Amino acid sequence: MTAPAPLIGLTGRRKQAGQVEGFPASFADVELDVYVVDYARAVLDAGGLPVHIPQDADPVRYLERLDALLLSGGGDVEPARYGVARQPETHPPERRRDDLELALADGAMSRGLPVLGICRGLQLLNVAGGGTLNQHVPGHARYDVPGDVPTDSIDIEAGTLAHELYGSAHKINSLHHQTVDQVADGWIVAARSADGTIEVIELPGRPAIGVQWHPELMATRSSDPLFAWLVARASEHRAARI
Repeated sequence: MTAPAPLIGLTGRRKQAGQVEGFPASFADVELDVYVVDYARAVLDAGGLPVHIPQDADPVRYLERLDALLLSGGGDVEPARYGVARQPETHPPERRRDDLELALADGAMSRGLPVLGICRGLQLLNVAGGGTLNQHVPGHARYDVPGDVPTDSIDIEAGTLAHELYGSAHKINSLHHQTVDQVADGWIVAARSADGTIEVIELPGRPAIGVQWHPELMATRSSDPLFAWLVARASEHRAARI
């Protein structure tokens, strides 16, 4: 009998319908939970089942059922969460999202769930662990090219999970304006771009990794080893608790 596909929790962001083209004017104040569909497609391609986590969810109830967690990209983590004042270039706070995702990250780590953070997700994991961020690094926000176009290359440290997945170097896209500053205690830097920007962090001995780029948007999404790793670890976690 084939084992059931693991459940991968997927976070998103909250919008009002008036911010999205196609809704009638009377829906302007209706709230939406949205996420980029490529995250779900990447999980499906790797054999997992994506489960959207609404922003009103009780994180504990979800974590009791999930086999892994994927923290997606989006707006900036509120700087107060890492103890500094907000700079003018930082996006307006999304406090409900920060509350949910920080609770999810803490809960997932305490339960030993596999965790993958992408872009904001990497930054959220770093903040959850006590690290800090650089609030504005505009040269990395390459919105002048399509998201599936590589714009940078990273050097990967030997002996890391990232090296096991990608080898010593990997071409990436770059769609962020914030970066890791001080790395959270216990986490290590697994890869950097040519200018020294931290592109991968990992928690040694735990199934937890964050990447600064967007692998779900790349043309190689369906074969990207990062999503295969997440689903494989989720399957192991599921089997261990049944």
